[in-house]
Amino acid sequence: MRYAHRHARLHEEEEKIVASTVPPVRIAAVPSAHPYVTAVADPASMRLLADPPPPGAPEGQWWPPQVLLPAWLRENADDFDLVHVHFGIESYSPAELAETVAALRALGRPLVYTVHDLENPQLLSQDAHRESLAVLAEAADELITLTGTAADEVQALTRRRPAVIPHPTLLDDAERPTGTSDGVTRVGVHLRDLRPNIDGVGTTATLVRAVADLRAQGARVEGVVRMNDRVRDAEAAASIDLLARDAEGVTVERGERLDDDALSRWLADLDACLLPYRHGTQSGWAELCYDLAVPVVGTRVGHIAAQHPDDFHRFDVGEPLSLARAIVDATDAAWSTPGSAARAAEVERRRVDRLAEREAVRAAHLALYRRAMAKEEAA
Repeated sequence: MRYAHRHARLHEEEEKIVASTVPPVRIAAVPSAHPYVTAVADPASMRLLADPPPPGAPEGQWWPPQVLLPAWLRENADDFDLVHVHFGIESYSPAELAETVAALRALGRPLVYTVHDLENPQLLSQDAHRESLAVLAEAADELITLTGTAADEVQALTRRRPAVIPHPTLLDDAERPTGTSDGVTRVGVHLRDLRPNIDGVGTTATLVRAVADLRAQGARVEGVVRMNDRVRDAEAAASIDLLARDAEGVTVERGERLDDDALSRWLADLDACLLPYRHGTQSGWAELCYDLAVPVVGTRVGHIAAQHPDDFHRFDVGEPLSLARAIVDATDAAWSTPGSAARAAEVERRRVDRLAEREAVRAAHLALYRRAMAKEEAA
């Protein structure tokens, strides 16, 4: 056994030496400054180029993404090995994206496309988005999506089967909040800035009625609806305030956009998190809730339920009975209670599993990048 252990250590050292002699893959990501994008990029084997600043844009704004401009690609071709598109394609028309594809082909640089959004959460009409998706999906050297059910839909739309690589944790190995509880089941929904795919009015109305029904049955439950100070739909915000004004057990919070740490603390205080989407595909919000062991209650939108099926509880907007049942089911597990020993143990178990999963996700991306580059070299 002593010699086997020594052999394993030597093998690990050999792998480190080989890895250190292979230059990192240089990725022009769209965008680069996004938590998901940095999470999937192993800093030991990948290098993300900084987002080129758009002319006249405020500091830190990456859109419209300059990487997708043929002129930028030609001027910076020596600085990247491949382009990986994640978000931001709504900035350009399908015809403009076809020019992006043509420029990459002329330069001999691969295109990788992760289909996060079969439906764009920033848009109401999806026609142009589907056209853009088709342009990129047809041209991409490699396609990725996050769940098997989303892959089925991508294949049905594009006749190409994407690789399925799950969404990794966005939290590092820091201590994670486990929340506090005052003995009341707390169900929260964050409507953010009321972007187009958020059904703030319908979700709030359903929550108000579900909380009333549960309290009438003797349940100690309360709902909290949070919105940013600055919203895109002031009329909807006013309706939400009106719905909750006289609703017993439901309050509305307004405040500045929460940073990552503050958001984690807000979520950790919940017994369950209600997702308010009217359309969408997959959800980083659901991933953060999973990391914090906060059960998710959501509608039958997209493929969010497939991300963590055991933690997802369905309801239908406009049907408070379905929401009341989902809340009861979601908060049945002992670990759903904020501040409990069971919640703390579940958060720690998931932390260990998710950090290991992140390494596998990074390795899968690296293998896919190497494959894409080999394809382009052979073409």
